[in-house]
Amino acid sequence: MSYTMRAGGLERHTAAEILRIEPWGPDSVRVRASSGTIDPTAPGALESPAPCLDAKVSVSDDGRAGLVNGRIAVEASADGRLTFRHAASGRELLAEKNPRLHPAGPRVHAAGGRTEQHFEAYDGERLHGLGQHPHGRLDQKGCVIDLVQSNTVAAVPFLHSSRGYGLLWNNPATGRAELGADTTRWTADAGGRIDYWITAGDTPARILDAYTRATGRPPLLPEWASGFWQSKLRYRTQDELLAVARQYKQRGLPLSVIVCDFFHWPRMGDWRFEESEWPDPAAMVKELDDLGVKLAVSVWPTVEPGSDTYDELRANGHLLRDAHGGLLTFPWPSRYAGEALLRPMAYYDATHPGARAALWQRLNDNYRSLGVTCFWLDACEPDLLSRETAGRAVYAAGPAAEAANLYPLEHARAVADGLRADGEDRPLSLIRSAWAGSQAHGALLWSGDIPTTFDSLGRQIRAGLNVAMSGIPWWNTDIGGFFGGDPDDPAYRELLIRWFQYGTFSPVMRLHGDRAPNFPAFSADMTGGPNEVWSYGDQAYGILRTHLALRERLRPYLRMLSEDAHRTGAPPMRPLFFDFPEDERAWDVDDQFLLGPDVLVAPVYEAGARSRRVYLPAGARWVDPVTGIVLDGGTTLDADAPLERLPVLAREGAEVAGLLR
Repeated sequence: MSYTMRAGGLERHTAAEILRIEPWGPDSVRVRASSGTIDPTAPGALESPAPCLDAKVSVSDDGRAGLVNGRIAVEASADGRLTFRHAASGRELLAEKNPRLHPAGPRVHAAGGRTEQHFEAYDGERLHGLGQHPHGRLDQKGCVIDLVQSNTVAAVPFLHSSRGYGLLWNNPATGRAELGADTTRWTADAGGRIDYWITAGDTPARILDAYTRATGRPPLLPEWASGFWQSKLRYRTQDELLAVARQYKQRGLPLSVIVCDFFHWPRMGDWRFEESEWPDPAAMVKELDDLGVKLAVSVWPTVEPGSDTYDELRANGHLLRDAHGGLLTFPWPSRYAGEALLRPMAYYDATHPGARAALWQRLNDNYRSLGVTCFWLDACEPDLLSRETAGRAVYAAGPAAEAANLYPLEHARAVADGLRADGEDRPLSLIRSAWAGSQAHGALLWSGDIPTTFDSLGRQIRAGLNVAMSGIPWWNTDIGGFFGGDPDDPAYRELLIRWFQYGTFSPVMRLHGDRAPNFPAFSADMTGGPNEVWSYGDQAYGILRTHLALRERLRPYLRMLSEDAHRTGAPPMRPLFFDFPEDERAWDVDDQFLLGPDVLVAPVYEAGARSRRVYLPAGARWVDPVTGIVLDGGTTLDADAPLERLPVLAREGAEVAGLLR
């Protein structure tokens, strides 16, 4: 039951468990445990680390052991309990905890491969990250977070703590993170293993630097992606889409990307343009290129019988299987023969390397060959709607309970690998779900099909900041929300304006939604109402046009932030405490954010509001670009917020201040 030194780390064998503790990158440690054997090939997000030559391992005669790797020190007790400390100060960062009902130890290996990991909870600790959740909270202390993918939820099991550590639950099984007042507990529903990685950092920036070094740096953002993206549900034809792009240019409005949404194909799984509606996509892409506009194309993982790929994918074992037998299918509308009818859709298996290669071959032949390099990877949880159906999925990587969270990661990998092989070194895919490490494959996460309300806008602010603290720098929302919204309704116009202003300062700025009046669902005629910047009346148009120009002026600044993200993992949009960790009050602000180190943004998310309270972080002075007044940090002001603009301030002396006027 004593510890032994092994390959630069520690190992402990008992009748109930094998425990392995090893340095894993600078200032970081990986812990694995199993009641059987530790499988070195088990899937996860961690990349192979560089050798930790300065790590020190010790074993004492009384059954205890220790490991020091840079800023982190591990104390291993004789009974197998681990405590993590800041190596220099000795301060406790996190400690494992013996659960009351399982006195054998802090790690529980239960029947069916279910595992639990228990840690101490700390008063005053603030917890961030865990991906994207619409609960409307930045600090998630006290929350129970399901580690399950769904529309509007991206479960990324990385947690950032105000105590100075970051923890990755390196297990793609479905499960939970319970952030209680007395215990923090991580649960995996299947797989029979515990695998977590912990890093110590003196600042949030250091913690995210270590995390993205361990799971993969994000590629540089393509130059075209920092501009304005136009989208709606849905442009039905080539002529309709081109007419919108032409009008943007005729009006002198900047436009970087226009999006071709779903059902532009004949059948689900064809992964190509329907010929009668999109008769010459090569000419369309050429004209858009001449206008300086990129085309983004929707790709779904759903495959229906009779499609171009169904028989090939099925014969090669590239479709998801059902634990009850046969293929996993779900009734979903098809536009086959121009009519809406439910058909049993299958799903390509993104966890199978052969399936990923087959998908990319189709995308390359039918889109990339035309010049399309941006793909919208929609419904990639995959969107099975029913929790019961999703739980029956059997992936190449294992049953759903053991491996389901890998799907969006591997789906993004399929496209990124294909683009890189074709010479594109900045892959970027708009995607509806993500897991740990998705940032390394150019994931541009968006928040899914969200309501069109001010409450929803407020929730997005917090969701986006938690995404930033999960290592994913490129994130956006459907500006205006997705479900509904009447362009002729004055109340909705106000919401759209406020959301557009927020989107101007988001990492990516994209207008999308299913506006009123709606047309027949799931057919060749399906579309939403108008959703261009001129669709909301003269007053709104003037405000939106001004913000499009502002976004253009900010693009050089965004280019700098892209380089920072690529080099260090620093997210462009971040909470105030990211740059001001010494300011205790900054940790409590959840409805403002920094765009890079120099721009402070205070979104307006209440109807009728024409002012709002704004906290200025201590440690800098702040310039109001409208008045030129310089304000001290560590103070709060009642800032004007007329409908025409948000309260936005710049750090004193920053060059970007001149761009905000």
